Amino acid sequence: MPECRLYLITPPALPDLTGFADSLARALDAGDVAALQLRLKDQPDDAVLRAAAALRPIAQARDVALLMNDRMDLAKQAGCDGVHLGQGDGDPVAARKLLGAEATIGVTCHASRHLAMEAGEAGADYVAFGAFFPTGTKQVQHQAEPEILEWWAEMFELPCVAIGGITAANCAPLVRAGADFLAVVGAVWSHPEGPAAGVRAMNAAIAAA
Repeated sequence: MPECRLYLITPPALPDLTGFADSLARALDAGDVAALQLRLKDQPDDAVLRAAAALRPIAQARDVALLMNDRMDLAKQAGCDGVHLGQGDGDPVAARKLLGAEATIGVTCHASRHLAMEAGEAGADYVAFGAFFPTGTKQVQHQAEPEILEWWAEMFELPCVAIGGITAANCAPLVRAGADFLAVVGAVWSHPEGPAAGVRAMNAAIAAA
């Protein structure tokens, strides 16, 4: 079975961009992280682009893909490695056309097998299922169960991401069910000993599962 890896999402706002960039560098140096999603909801475009410009060199220097949340136009402008599309954010075909063959394109599929198969057919590079647990980052409208990861891993080659309230304490069933990536926000950024400790704890939990 391929190894499960960590997929980091930024906090919803970055008031201190310089401080956050330093924390990010330390977090990425602390252990394996596959991707960083820049997810700044309700922030003006220029703030998102400023954040992308500050964080992209840090991520790319460590071989971590920087993905823009929702906005393929900003992903293109900022030189991101790809985009993560919600269900209302345009389709993977358009994103591929805009961002090119090398870009990583992911799609939120909630708890829907149908949406996941559609995304795969449209050329997505990964599908994201969730939320698996209650989360403070957004209101949970779709509750997913580990079975959907098992089904997907059995049926399809395309990687899947598990998202929503995932921590070092509760992630084992998702790893065992076949998640290729675990997407986390609070488990790293709100870790009591700091983000680097959060990355170490998540990687240890993945390895132990």
